[in-house]
Amino acid sequence: MSYVGYVQRRGQLQTYFDRTAADAWARLTSTEPVSRIRATVRAGRDTMRDTLLGFLPADLSGRRLLDAGCGTGALSVAAAERGADVLAIDLSSTLVALAQERLPSRLNAGSIDFKLGDMSDAALGAFDHVVAMDSLIHYNCEDVVEVLAGFAVRTSRSIVFTFAPRTPMLTVMHAVGRAFPRADRAPAIEPVAESRLRERLAADPRFKDWQIGRTRLVTSGFYKSQALELVRP
Repeated sequence: MSYVGYVQRRGQLQTYFDRTAADAWARLTSTEPVSRIRATVRAGRDTMRDTLLGFLPADLSGRRLLDAGCGTGALSVAAAERGADVLAIDLSSTLVALAQERLPSRLNAGSIDFKLGDMSDAALGAFDHVVAMDSLIHYNCEDVVEVLAGFAVRTSRSIVFTFAPRTPMLTVMHAVGRAFPRADRAPAIEPVAESRLRERLAADPRFKDWQIGRTRLVTSGFYKSQALELVRP
C-alpha cells in the first residue's frame, strides 16, 4: 500500500465527517427531508446497502462480521438482526457516536461492538464476512487491492465491497467537482476501472484462494457505486 497516500486520504475523510459535513451527513442518513439531489444519494445508498446484504447469508447466526467503515450503522443493525456478531468500525468519532445513539433497543446488548479506528487494522482479528460499503471509493486501485488483501488473510467466507466505477459520465462529474470545489464537499472519489481491478485481484497471489462472485452497479441520480463480491470456494 502507498501508505503515505492512504493515511493522507484517511485524514481528509476524518476531517470531513467529523467537522465539515457532520450535520449534513446526519440528515442524509436519517428520515428527515433533504434536497432533491441528496434524496437521490439517499435512495442509492439504501439500494446499495440492500444489495450488499443480499450477497450475505440470510442467517448469520454464529458468524463474525466486520462492517468496515460503518458510518451511522444501518448495515450493522441489519446484519445483527440476522444473528451476526458485528464489529463496526469507522474513522469518524461523530459517525460512531451517531451509530451508537441510533442503535435500536430491540437488539441484544453486545450484538454490535462499535469502534473508532482504521478498518485495515489487523488487531481487529478474524471474521467470517467483511462488508465495506462506500468506504474504499476514495482510494486508488492499488490501495483498494492492498486493503482487500489485508481483509483476505483474516476472513474465512466472503468480502463484499463497493468501488466507484470508471465511466465517462462519472469521470466528467468528478472533474467538474474538482474544478468548482465547495467547502462541504467530500474528498474526491477515485474512479476505478472494473477490468483493471479484476486483473489486479486475479494476478495477486494473496487472492489465490478467492474467487470473484456477484457484482451490481447501482445508479441513482448523483449516486453511482458498484458492488463486488469475493468468496472462498
